[in-house]
Amino acid sequence: MEESQRIRDLVRAVAARVPLDGAVLLSRESAQTVSAVLDELPRGLADDIVAHLPPALRENAELTNTTELEIPGTVAELMEPALGLLPEQATVQDAIEYLRSSDNARQITYLYAVDGDERLTGLVVIRDLLLASPDQPLSEVMLPSPFALTEQMDAGDAITAAVHRHYPVYPVVDGDGRLRGVVRGWRLFERQAIEITAQTGQMVGVDKDERVYTGFWEAFRMRHPWLQINLVTAFAAAFVVGLFEDTITRIVALAAFLPVLAGQSGNTGSQALAITLRGLTLGDMKDQPIARVLRKEALLGALNGLLVGLVAGAAMWLYAAQTGAAGAPMLALTILIAMVGACTSSGIFGVLVPITLRRFGADPATASSIFLTTFTDIVGMGLMLMLATTLVSA
Repeated sequence: MEESQRIRDLVRAVAARVPLDGAVLLSRESAQTVSAVLDELPRGLADDIVAHLPPALRENAELTNTTELEIPGTVAELMEPALGLLPEQATVQDAIEYLRSSDNARQITYLYAVDGDERLTGLVVIRDLLLASPDQPLSEVMLPSPFALTEQMDAGDAITAAVHRHYPVYPVVDGDGRLRGVVRGWRLFERQAIEITAQTGQMVGVDKDERVYTGFWEAFRMRHPWLQINLVTAFAAAFVVGLFEDTITRIVALAAFLPVLAGQSGNTGSQALAITLRGLTLGDMKDQPIARVLRKEALLGALNGLLVGLVAGAAMWLYAAQTGAAGAPMLALTILIAMVGACTSSGIFGVLVPITLRRFGADPATASSIFLTTFTDIVGMGLMLMLATTLVSA
């Protein structure tokens, strides 16, 4: 009996902390105790705590909680049991007595008013209890129809909702409006930070679940398929360059500027890609017509391409003149036009690639830069070599 009470106390103490602090608290316990505590916690929280446990304890602690409702990537994965449920007919005095007698009073941020079927009807701020008359019913004190998340809501959508609200705790309801649990604001913002920091790796094919402690073969399994895809897309770009082999052979100066063009257009596309992914993550894209975003990134790409193209064109002119290549002015013009076209198209691709991936049900951050690099290389290099063939070789 004493051990079971101790487990319950640990569950309450761990649930009230962030995963890192919860892991520190559990690191003093035996593997058996840790397993018992983790099985009483929401699966998402338990998994986060396990990630911060010492390696030896992490390997020995068994996690058997497999609640079906906790679908990865949904609010159910992040929620914890709701505390402070009271019938809406209860009085302010009843609510105060409930808080005084509760063992979990320190973990209660809001009280939740429910009807006879436990459907959420209102939210009571503790401060309002102090300002109300003891005999007032909660229905007169509560905030009616409070904002609530749903169990099956995507975590990304919940993050977007939290960005504009900043509440410390969010109630979670099922399809019938019954209160099922709560999600603390810090957990949503922690998930948001993880999602944003994971984007850099996902853009080059690194799975968002891979961490520094991920095993060697598991990391290999996550990364290698995208390298094979990258190889195939690189062949596509090489094929385009191969089509103009005669032009490169006759105008050797072009070979020196192919990496310059690829680098500038790739950076331009990456900038547009980063902004688009940020907009998708934070929900900003919902308020912006795609055509407007495309127009903006295309114009930015064109202007940036013009300015860097002027510098690159001048460099090509000097390089061609020093090496004795024929048609230096036309080579400079070729570089200028190709840079403008490549940067404009890369800005457009930086928007279209993640949006298209999302339309097909894929994570918009997954390997976005691999596809972006392929498209920008094909268009940029193809445009430059085609212009050189037309303007210089003619």
